[in-house]
Amino acid sequence: MLIDRVEVRVVAPHVQKYTWSHDLPEQFMTNTIVRITTDDGAEGIAGVSNYTSFDFDRYTAETIRHLAPILPGRNPLHREALWRDMWSRVFPLCPGAMAAIDIALWDLLGRQAGLPLWQLLGGARDRIQAYASTPLLDDIPAYIRCVTEMLEQGFRAVKFHAWCLPERDLEMCRAVRREFPQSEIAFMHDAENNYDRASALKVAQALEDLGFTWFEAPLPDYDLDGYRDLNQRVGIPVLPSGNWIQDLPTFAAALQSGVWKTARTDCTACGGMTPARKAMVLAEAAGMNCEVMCWGNTLISTANLHLMLAFRNATYYEQPIPYASYEYGMQDVIRTQPDGFVYAPTRPGLGVEIDAAAMDRATIWKWECRRT
Repeated sequence: MLIDRVEVRVVAPHVQKYTWSHDLPEQFMTNTIVRITTDDGAEGIAGVSNYTSFDFDRYTAETIRHLAPILPGRNPLHREALWRDMWSRVFPLCPGAMAAIDIALWDLLGRQAGLPLWQLLGGARDRIQAYASTPLLDDIPAYIRCVTEMLEQGFRAVKFHAWCLPERDLEMCRAVRREFPQSEIAFMHDAENNYDRASALKVAQALEDLGFTWFEAPLPDYDLDGYRDLNQRVGIPVLPSGNWIQDLPTFAAALQSGVWKTARTDCTACGGMTPARKAMVLAEAAGMNCEVMCWGNTLISTANLHLMLAFRNATYYEQPIPYASYEYGMQDVIRTQPDGFVYAPTRPGLGVEIDAAAMDRATIWKWECRRT
């Protein structure tokens, strides 16, 4: 079995756009999809999401165009060798480009083996509790209405994306906790790398008093000293965003240096399922949870769901809401059930299928390479 064809497409549907900060425009959300087929008809499909301010992203697909020629004629089961051959020795590449290829190879493996990826990766559990992950909403009453709706749908946890202005964010966090006691629902707050150290400490102390479950991304991920200081001074776990520390050696060094109480990553940020599963093992060996991002279109959300179901050191699935914008072009979707849990896909590979016609309608860029 050898790789015969690699197809790359940029899917850019005109769906509702959202933002996660007062100074960030509503984001164009792009789904970059890779389909790998072999000479005996095996197939693997994956996609990664990108968020850009002024137009749909094409740079991820363009990066894949310079990686994919490595693949034709190679054995698709040799994922470690292929990942290593794609990895740049000179300048860093877009990790989402490597991730789309790598996850498609894992999907192909699962389809060939007749098993869902979470079982191939370790099979620690078949469900995980979910939290609703909000976009920026209009005002405090909108957040209160949102939490009420999420409770009615079965969620028992909500993570807030707000204005990324410390005082205004804190006013909202206090208001929702007054409305909903800690015994009723868990809350998290994500500041999207926007605070300085003084405001991060002030908000962290207040969130701890409010009984929040964690405080996410108050500082840029690379401010390791800032995260170490915060985590030493408060009891609430202060998590990085998980977007900026993209290589395993740096991730491992951070785990061992007391920077975090809880780590964070996802398949897109670190370059695919191949390195992401190693990040989970590194965190487990350090005695630490590693929360996994699941924000984005269904294909990448599903890949991250398989990752966390394979291990026990992640506590929540991140369910982006409202649902519709993230589910375009899919026959199958991942949704939180009335009991507050997300359940494992049961079909082989990623276990979700695309709606090819819908993806075709929204494709703005397409390229392929074949075995010659």
